[in-house]
Amino acid sequence: MGQIIIKDLEVFGNHGVYREENVLGQKFLISAAMAVDVKKVSKNDEITESVHYGDICEFITSFMKEDTYKLLETVTDKLATALLVKYDLIRSVELEIKKPWAPIALPIDTVSVKVNRGWHKTYIGLGSNMGIRENYLNDAVAMMEADPKCIVGKVSDFINTKPVGPVEQDDFLNGCMELDTIYTPYELLEFVHELENQANRERKIFWGPRTLDLDILLYDDLVMSDEDLAIPHPLMHERKFVLEPLMQIAPNAVHPLLKKRIREILY
Repeated sequence: MGQIIIKDLEVFGNHGVYREENVLGQKFLISAAMAVDVKKVSKNDEITESVHYGDICEFITSFMKEDTYKLLETVTDKLATALLVKYDLIRSVELEIKKPWAPIALPIDTVSVKVNRGWHKTYIGLGSNMGIRENYLNDAVAMMEADPKCIVGKVSDFINTKPVGPVEQDDFLNGCMELDTIYTPYELLEFVHELENQANRERKIFWGPRTLDLDILLYDDLVMSDEDLAIPHPLMHERKFVLEPLMQIAPNAVHPLLKKRIREILY
């Protein structure tokens, strides 16, 4: 993996908290370091297999001119995301936007905001035991495919499984999917909860029946845990209804806590 680096591209935009900034506009300096796979490009020496830095500069310039944002943090994050969505070959981007002569009553050269965004490999568990179960699961996959911040990879077969826990309920249909996403872990959690809500999921009974259940199983090799989110999923290694479909699409994925591949955990 290599980098394409653009340093201090001058663009004009109407971003800022003050009315004068939105109406009159001002100059911004933009720098970006973008991770791309340069091996194939350097071997074949073909521009069609690379990311044209001139095209990137034009895209950045147009983006900065098209909309108006109050906060430098907002425009920086949105531009970084837009670059990843626009250019398939860019895997991550470190983006900095500088504002020269910021409107404060103190001598200052520039202020700037820097963000890092990139694509992340995740695996999502899917489940349903209400209504037409397969439709709920297929609809969830389709909605993820429709989101520009997500790229759906392999999707397992759906398997019929017995419910876990003390609540008497119908059998589940379960599966797993591979998902590349720009979302951070908490953004991804919010996104899957939104999909569950669209499926009219109700959380009245703990471990009770549900139209749609989406669990973040793995997110790169991240290990984290708080009251809202735990990655890897804390019970995934104990559940065959997770491991069997995950084995089908990612047998060599590594559990970052157990340090074992999915095939080793299952068997």
